Amino acid sequence: MSFDQACDLFDEMPQRNIVTWNTMITGYSRSGSINKARSLFEAMPVRDAASWSAMITCYINNGFRDQGLSFFQEMMANENPKPDQVTVGSVLSGCAHMGSLGLLAGKSVHGFVVKNGWELNVDIGTLLVDMYAKCGFFKNAVWVFVLMQERNVSTWTALICGAAQHGFCQEVLSLFKMMQEAGVRPNEMTFTGILNACARKGLIEEGRKYFKMIKETGLEPRIQHYGCMVDMFGKAGLLEEAYEVIKEMEFEPNIVIWGSFLSACKMHKQFDIADRVIGQVLRDIKPENDGGIYSLVSDLYVLNKKWDDAERVRNLVLNQNVRKARGSSCI
Repeated sequence: MSFDQACDLFDEMPQRNIVTWNTMITGYSRSGSINKARSLFEAMPVRDAASWSAMITCYINNGFRDQGLSFFQEMMANENPKPDQVTVGSVLSGCAHMGSLGLLAGKSVHGFVVKNGWELNVDIGTLLVDMYAKCGFFKNAVWVFVLMQERNVSTWTALICGAAQHGFCQEVLSLFKMMQEAGVRPNEMTFTGILNACARKGLIEEGRKYFKMIKETGLEPRIQHYGCMVDMFGKAGLLEEAYEVIKEMEFEPNIVIWGSFLSACKMHKQFDIADRVIGQVLRDIKPENDGGIYSLVSDLYVLNKKWDDAERVRNLVLNQNVRKARGSSCI
C-alpha cells in the first residue's frame, strides 16, 4: 500500500485510535510534509508520548532541529505526557548536530534522564556519548562512556568518530586498541573515524595499516574510506599515491574526493598531476551544484600561468549556470 492510499484510508475511517494518528504523522514526516504532520498533530483529540516523539522526529529528521527542540521544551512544559526514551533519543540525535546550542539542550536532556532515575542503558548511553563527542565536549563523552555497564560497536564508534572530528587523533588509536581488546568487532563507520584521524594527523603508515585491516576484518572499503586515504596522501604531498587510490578504487570518484585531490595539488603546486584529471573532473561534475570545483580548477590554471585555460573555465562558470553551494568549499 502506498502512502497516498494510506491517506485515503485514514480519511475514510469512521473511528481512529491514537496509533493510526501517530502512524500518519510518521508517514507525513518521512515524505517531508512537515506542515501536514503538524496539522494532523494539532487535530488529534488525544496525544501520547509517541505522538510528541513522532512530531519531534519529523522536525529533526527534516533538518528543522531548532523547531524540534522547541517542541520538546513545549512537551516538557505540559508535563503530561512525559518524554520517553524514544523522545529523548530523537532530541539527542538532533542536538549532536547543533554545536553549542545542541550541547546546552543535550545537557538539559541528560539532566532529565538522571533526575528521573533512568538506567544508563546502551541506547541512551550511546546517544549521550555521540552528542557530547560531536559537540566537542569530549571529557563528558568519555565520562558517560565509562559509566555505561554495557557498550556495543555503536558506542565505541561514536566516541572514536567524535574524537577524530575534534582532532584527538592519538586518543582515536588508543580507543580502537581498547575496543579490540574488549572483543568488539568494528564496523565501516569505525574505520571511517580511524582513517579520518590518520588523515588529520598525517599518520601515513598507520593509515595504510588500518585501511588494509578493513578487509582483514571481513568488511569492504566504502567510498568514504577511499576518500580518507586520498585526503591523507594529498595532505602529506604524496599526490602520486593519492592518484593511485582514485584509479584503483571500485567507485566513481565523487565531488568530495576530486575536491580533496585538487586542493592537495594546489597546496603542493603539483600542477602536472592536476592536469591529468581536470578534464575528467569537468566532465563529471554538475555545474549547478559544484561551482567550488570550477573555482579550484581556475586557481590551478592561474598558479600554473595557463591564462587561456583559466579564462576558459571562468567563461564556463558564466555560461553554464554554475553555482557554488553556500557555506561550502572544496578546499
